[in-house]
Amino acid sequence: MVNNANNISAYEGTPPASREEGRVHIDSGPLYDKSTVLALLDKGDAHTHLWTRRCIQDVQQLEFEIRDVRALLKQALLNGRYVNSEWCVQKPTGPWAACDSYSLARMEWIENAGKELPCNYYVKFAINKAGKLLLLVSCHLSQ
Repeated sequence: MVNNANNISAYEGTPPASREEGRVHIDSGPLYDKSTVLALLDKGDAHTHLWTRRCIQDVQQLEFEIRDVRALLKQALLNGRYVNSEWCVQKPTGPWAACDSYSLARMEWIENAGKELPCNYYVKFAINKAGKLLLLVSCHLSQ
């Protein structure tokens, strides 16, 4: 089978041949050097893009601005835990990106509870082929 999948990420691997495969793990992660990602985050909001419809919805539900997403990703890289790397497709017919994912637990004030409680976040991202833009695939509270 010929693989016509379009890889828009800086990772040089080949995306899965079939979209039905959904997410496919990449064993050689993390794919992106932390210092490179942190440098992109420091460049500002214009270098961070919410890449999937689901990510946009999740960020809206969290009531985050893009600067909040950048701060969360920075904190996840510095204090969180690397989870895995995988190919993600921008559905239904979009391109593929090789992504790294991190989890982060942090204490936050929860108004309804009237106290600080631990919140566990999951963030997944890629760097675009040109190396100038972070593509956020997931940014949500862990389920």
